[in-house]
Amino acid sequence: MTDKEQLDLLVQKYNALRAEMGKVIVGQHEAVDSLLLALFTGGHCLLLGVPGLAKTLMVNTLAQTLGLSFNRIQFTPDLMPSDITGSEILDRERNFKFIQGPLFASIVLADEINRTPPKTQAALLEAMQEKKVTVGGTTYPLPLPFFVLATQNPIEQEGTYPLPEAQLDRFMFNVRLDYPSFDEEVQIVKQTTVSQTSTVQKILNAEDIIAFQEAIRKMPVPDNVVEYAVWLVSNTRPGTQNTSGIQKYISWGAGPRASQYLIMGARTQAALHGKYSPDSEDVRAVAFNVLRHRIVRNYYAEAEGITTDQIINELLKP
Repeated sequence: MTDKEQLDLLVQKYNALRAEMGKVIVGQHEAVDSLLLALFTGGHCLLLGVPGLAKTLMVNTLAQTLGLSFNRIQFTPDLMPSDITGSEILDRERNFKFIQGPLFASIVLADEINRTPPKTQAALLEAMQEKKVTVGGTTYPLPLPFFVLATQNPIEQEGTYPLPEAQLDRFMFNVRLDYPSFDEEVQIVKQTTVSQTSTVQKILNAEDIIAFQEAIRKMPVPDNVVEYAVWLVSNTRPGTQNTSGIQKYISWGAGPRASQYLIMGARTQAALHGKYSPDSEDVRAVAFNVLRHRIVRNYYAEAEGITTDQIINELLKP
């Protein structure tokens, strides 16, 4: 199959995936699209939303439609790195045997990642970056594709361990889930308060996803699109000249990884919408999710109530 045929097939499968997930997930179309986009790009997602917005159901449904293994880890203050990576035990013959932890799944939901100490957070983030874990001096590869979705509750911050900026940078996307509309909530209540439950069909498998990821990486990107992505990122850094004047609200801007993720995300955005090469509109489409957690606001922004999304919106103005 040629790369063009592979990309044409991807569009069909993408639409089928959205339709299947729509049987279970009411609304949240932007969040579902962002998850699929990150998956086909090969990045990880940070989900930000209050409890009760079906984050776990969304990820579980995604795993079912993709036919991938799925594990959910509830992060707590007493969780140790070995609780997620696995550990070695002595068997009956007194030989060390490695018991895999819940990280050994293609899709891992790290629930409330900011509830666990930095040591355990670091073990997860190392696995995300390297796609392998090391226990007792032995390295074990994680299954591919490997996709981590971490959730954070933006309301309760008591007793939490906020992720440092350097660790937040490992996540490709920061996706915000909003409350459903009135009509959507009515549909949710009707759908979830009866005994009959919706089932979804398997659309893809691990081999298909890896093949699609490789086809997307081969997409050509025009120089002007790369330059636009780098221009966007560089203008989030204090000290650069930008007519919008947003730098006065920023204490730290996005690093080079943001430029890489903008182009990777733009490639996938283009591919999922039937294009064979990304343009600046595709970069703009992924800009909020890529830049949202990479811009650190200063005192002036907080005092004036300027949000990160408002800063990005100002940056994207023509």
